[in-house]
Amino acid sequence: MNYSTPRRLDKTAQRTLLIEWNDGFSQELSFLQLRRACPCATCNEQQRETEPSTTSSELPVLSAAETLPLEIVSMKPVGNYGYNIQFSDGHSTGIYTLKLLRSLD
Repeated sequence: MNYSTPRRLDKTAQRTLLIEWNDGFSQELSFLQLRRACPCATCNEQQRETEPSTTSSELPVLSAAETLPLEIVSMKPVGNYGYNIQFSDGHSTGIYTLKLLRSLD
């Protein structure tokens, strides 16, 4: 199987993740963009609940951590196919596959 892998991962001062791939491609993804792209079951369920067809006028209740600027607390490899990212809002259940990371823009 021939696929690209990250050769460098860096957090920037602008709250982005810089990924340089081994094939020369590089991309910069905002922390918020990564958080919104979380592929975990909980986030997928929440996305379905907040689709435009919902007519709820209730405001979401935010935790103290959710009111602060979003940060990446840690990022750990999962096998040889992805990364688990822990965010400052406490979320850490998503596994970002290399394919998913590469597809984000």
